[in-house]
Amino acid sequence: MSRNAPERIAAHSAEVILGPNPFVGFRARDVGRETLRALKLALAQPRLTARSAGRFGRELARVLRGESELAAGPRDRRFADAAWRESTGYRRWLQAYLALEASVGEWLKAQDLPAHSRARLEFMSALVTDALAPSNFPWQPEAVKRFRETGGQSAVDGLKNLLRDLRENRGLPAQVDKSQFRVGDNLANTPGSVVLRTELIELIQYKPVTAQVHDVPVLIVPPQINKYYVFDLTPEKSVVRGLLEQGLQVYVISWRNPEVEHRDWGLAEYAAAIDMAVSAICNLGGVSRLNLVGACAGGMTLASYVAARAAAGDHRVQSLTLMVNVLDVSAVGDTPMGLFATPRAIATAKRYSQAKGVLDGKDMAAAFAWLRPNDLIWNYWVNNVLLGNKPPAFDVLYWNNDSTRLPARLHGEFMDIYHGNALTRPGALRLHGVPVDLGRVKCDSYLVAGTTDHITPWKACYRSTQLFGGRKTFVLSNSGHIQSILNPPGNRKAEFWTGGESGPDADAWLAGSQKQAGSWWTHWHAWLKERGGALRQAPQEPGSADYPVLGEAPGQYVLG
Repeated sequence: MSRNAPERIAAHSAEVILGPNPFVGFRARDVGRETLRALKLALAQPRLTARSAGRFGRELARVLRGESELAAGPRDRRFADAAWRESTGYRRWLQAYLALEASVGEWLKAQDLPAHSRARLEFMSALVTDALAPSNFPWQPEAVKRFRETGGQSAVDGLKNLLRDLRENRGLPAQVDKSQFRVGDNLANTPGSVVLRTELIELIQYKPVTAQVHDVPVLIVPPQINKYYVFDLTPEKSVVRGLLEQGLQVYVISWRNPEVEHRDWGLAEYAAAIDMAVSAICNLGGVSRLNLVGACAGGMTLASYVAARAAAGDHRVQSLTLMVNVLDVSAVGDTPMGLFATPRAIATAKRYSQAKGVLDGKDMAAAFAWLRPNDLIWNYWVNNVLLGNKPPAFDVLYWNNDSTRLPARLHGEFMDIYHGNALTRPGALRLHGVPVDLGRVKCDSYLVAGTTDHITPWKACYRSTQLFGGRKTFVLSNSGHIQSILNPPGNRKAEFWTGGESGPDADAWLAGSQKQAGSWWTHWHAWLKERGGALRQAPQEPGSADYPVLGEAPGQYVLG
């Protein structure tokens, strides 16, 4: 691993971070339960277990004789160092590990288990084998080289990093050097003003950058479990700036980070806060319609709000954009997110947040890190502890680690929506007594997903095309969960698919779509401008007599 390894690790992690999600991870008792199940299977099938052990023993003998042909995959970054291939000792160590990994996999495949049970057991087995990877041990070749190069200083620095992580990061290796970032300084620094503050939200009005602006404003509604500035990360990655440069008026909701006394904030309160922001924007701009944008878990709240307002005869929503958002959760059952979302686990998660009053985002981040341990734990263990490097200074990872809390009531309601797949059943959910039916949403919708998104798989996102009324535009970006959002023009590797018929089959849509080079932002900007109304002179001053400026962006709530 070279000296610029932290930057490479950060770039890769940005593709696989699980981002905001209000569901459950897995519990220690899940680990114990699956371990006990594996032991029972082994004891109940001694012949099968003996055959697997025999195959492992024979392969291990070939390893020791230097006859094994096992090798790590060419894309496995854990074993990229040449020593794993060229050194006899390291090569045999790696081959013994690969033999064990293969034997465990073959034994699991031979089990007669339901698909979901098999997936859970395979996942838990992978946790163990991933932890035992030779690359995670202090005497692995990169760590030994670094120790020699630094005269042992790398070991001292690694120990300091380990002690810091035990003290400050619940024992998990830090993913980012937080000292390099400051919200409002080198993050979230697009000029704007807070024009509304309630107990739950701040509404930020951004300063136009064009002489003329489109009449219909854009309101961005972020997830509740992370802070809003993923939409205004840096000047180069700012969704907000991209919209402003297109002559669109932009507003963003900044949620307050709830405390225990806010435990009873639920979906109704969050929807009412969105409605208050919509009313304020209409008043400020003298307009009757606006374009709404949401992402991830925030998309659940926004979609529910839009559907309830449509049922109530409110026509202020011109269009709806949802990014990396799943509304039909039936397609996530065998993903890492869904494997352990059993009724018992959901009930336990609800009791936990009720007892605490809030669900701490750090608790959830730690649980989800174990769903992608090679990318989100062991990479940083090697970098921070074994090599003694500082964690990378990467803006996306800083934002992802700047998590917030979720009120117990809202968390419980999200759990219920997830468990009952309520958004797919008209009337199963109500807001202020109004039934939520996504089919009543007749405005145009723009739905974005990512090809390599592991937390909101693109085919699950695609199912939303069958839930909404109105004209639907589905766009598939060649990115992961967060990088699908942060996809500004200029990335030569960026591409996206659009244009297919939005029928029930996602694969059929893809087969009929057109692949386009570049960022989907350009396509989205054009789509929004078509729904942005006429051009008029940009407002010279923020706020109004009814909504005076209360402070400058990024506001107070984002700092809490």
